[in-house]
Amino acid sequence: MVLASASPRRRSLLEQIGYAPDVVEPAALDEAVLPGEQPEAHAARLAQAKASAVSARHPGAFILGADTVVACGRRILDKAETEESARRCLALLSGRRHRVYGGVTVIDPEGRAVSRLVRTAVTFKRLSEEEMAAYLAGGEWRGKAGGYAIQGRAAAFVRFVGGSYTNVVGLPVHETYQLLVGLGLPPRPPGAGDS
Repeated sequence: MVLASASPRRRSLLEQIGYAPDVVEPAALDEAVLPGEQPEAHAARLAQAKASAVSARHPGAFILGADTVVACGRRILDKAETEESARRCLALLSGRRHRVYGGVTVIDPEGRAVSRLVRTAVTFKRLSEEEMAAYLAGGEWRGKAGGYAIQGRAAAFVRFVGGSYTNVVGLPVHETYQLLVGLGLPPRPPGAGDS
């Protein structure tokens, strides 16, 4: 199996359920939002594009592509690359409910593609300036959609999660498992091929 992602969280979640990737090969794509593209469509399109781009280089393999999009209303929040962009994300999410969309596409060795889109609702507590400053100083927001990592210190900000928690981490595990098993790829037994 080939994971078309550089995300260590996705790799770890796959390993947790018995699907340690044989190859990790990120797809080099333009992830810009298309004009008028809604968050759900953006997540689904990128997951499909990542899987398709990598499948051409690995014929006969199972390919998994995934993408995570954090949205507040129709507004897609970028992956935070600067402290200022992370601060803007946190300020927007403070005291509000937002949605996390996880797109997953699996292409089997015969070239059949199956996809799933998962929606998770997340509500943040109202954040004080001190809480935001302390979180930003830690740096775990770097490269994270919406500027936070729910599996890290940002967990303290979450009042409610409705839906798949692992989707917010980076990969909806249950739905991914169902796709892989449905295409005929069983999980490896514990200890078999683990790295």
